[in-house]
Amino acid sequence: MMSLWAPRAQSVEIEIEPTGSQPMARDDDGWWRADVRPEGRYRYVVDGFAMADPCSHWQPDGVDGWSRVVDHAAFDWHDHAWVTPSFAGVVLYELHIGTFSAPGTFDGAIEHLDHLVDLGVRAIEVMPVAEFGGTRGWGYDGVLLFAPHHSYGGPEGFKRLVDACHRRQIAVVLDVVYNHFGPHGNHLARCGPYFSDEHETRWGAAVNLDGPGSDGVREFFCANAEMWVRHYHVDGLRVDAIHSFVDRSARSLLEQLTTHVHGLADELGRQVWMIAESDLNDPRVVRTVDEHGLGFDASWSDDFHHALHAVVTGEHVGYYCDFGALDQLARAVRQSYVYDGRYSPHRQRTHGRSPRGLPPSRFLAYAQTHDQIGNRAQGERLGALVSQRLLEVAAAVVVLSPFVPMLFQGEEWGASSPFLYFTDQRDPALGAAVRDGRRNEFASFGWNPDCIPDPQAFASFERSKLDWSELHRPPNAALLAWYRSLIALRTTEFANQGLVAHDVQADEDRRCLVVQTSRLTWAANFSAAAHYVVAPVSGEEAVALSNDASANALPGQIYLPPENVVVFRSS
Repeated sequence: MMSLWAPRAQSVEIEIEPTGSQPMARDDDGWWRADVRPEGRYRYVVDGFAMADPCSHWQPDGVDGWSRVVDHAAFDWHDHAWVTPSFAGVVLYELHIGTFSAPGTFDGAIEHLDHLVDLGVRAIEVMPVAEFGGTRGWGYDGVLLFAPHHSYGGPEGFKRLVDACHRRQIAVVLDVVYNHFGPHGNHLARCGPYFSDEHETRWGAAVNLDGPGSDGVREFFCANAEMWVRHYHVDGLRVDAIHSFVDRSARSLLEQLTTHVHGLADELGRQVWMIAESDLNDPRVVRTVDEHGLGFDASWSDDFHHALHAVVTGEHVGYYCDFGALDQLARAVRQSYVYDGRYSPHRQRTHGRSPRGLPPSRFLAYAQTHDQIGNRAQGERLGALVSQRLLEVAAAVVVLSPFVPMLFQGEEWGASSPFLYFTDQRDPALGAAVRDGRRNEFASFGWNPDCIPDPQAFASFERSKLDWSELHRPPNAALLAWYRSLIALRTTEFANQGLVAHDVQADEDRRCLVVQTSRLTWAANFSAAAHYVVAPVSGEEAVALSNDASANALPGQIYLPPENVVVFRSS
């Protein structure tokens, strides 16, 4: 039985190759059905317009092509003994399928999984893979949300990647986008009330989550989340930009999603993480539904990133104008949020709420992400902005933070490739709009618009691919060894328990930070001068790790060389 929710349609046919078209019958809820099961390609004809199935699981020829049915039961899984690890004990690794490997495919990514195992990574966070227009892009303009992108390897390819990860004891989190759809190939409005007549977002009309007909729209997203968990065995979903949802319902879609996915996980006897991208600084995002929260297990924390970035780079333009003080970084290490009910000059209003009482594992910590690199004019990684020693200090702040650390692909060896914004819009008008939009977006940062690479140029995509030959070259090999040591230390000392920062002290004049935990004491010097800083040490502690052999502890203080981090095991 084939079905399509299209309450707006006056007529719907299903066209199947090679047998031809067959009319579909409508029920009172707006569902059109036909008692057929296509063996080959098919598509729907809605009021005379031919289009792909909005719930297509496979688009071999892209968003404009015909759809195909997928027999999910036919895949030979090898992960029957797989158990999702404790979220508090993992190190996440964000990657983009198209640029992570030379082939830019799911199978290409499998070739580098052993590198992640050696690094100590226990989970990957995959940027969106749902079918979008063209052959290259970040994936946040997906149109057919149920179909893994054809250029990456389609459904079978994604299953092979997840299966290969689980064989190596690596969990898989998938980035999903439910706050908007891409423009090219988007024909949902022909079928039903997917878009709001009242609300707008920066992408155009908001998704209809609270207006007439929104029940069917919400079921669409819940079914999509269920598909990735049930048929692709993913261990978690990262929901993009929840602050961009416009939803006045008493029970929001976000609460409905987390409840639905966690219920499915219980049914399957598995653990599934729900992770939010949020700049709301609202602890209700990661409180349980019983606590009147949204029920997410964890959230990205841009405050942590911004505080660390501003300290190591000295940048204070755009939203970085809210950051730069070392005390702000200390606050981020203590509780993730810097703005917890404080006035934000950038926003020109009070922002956030205290996350007091929440476990640190509810937040992610990172120094680099696709957003914070790719949304720079030149796509510069942190290594293009600071010295290698400061890179090492920043890495330690992330990996030894109380939160769940996340790295961005290539960060661990200081990859030289930028991560640019790239698209493949086939409509010239859309391509021009993307170019103009990028130029206007960077005006607040004072970046020269003439220096912004063309997102539509194939070279922007090619330049963003990792060069895996760099791993064994100096200074990349040394930085990689440092990351491995940091992750090994975190894994050894904290296991699955996470870390709690009992005391965090900032010395603004010396630009030094001292963090005391139950297992370790570590200190970071962000300045170009050596300093002695007051610290709760006896002078007899053994150095567990340092990027400078001359760092040491004296009674009541620590000697820190320039741009240095040193870690002591507590006595």
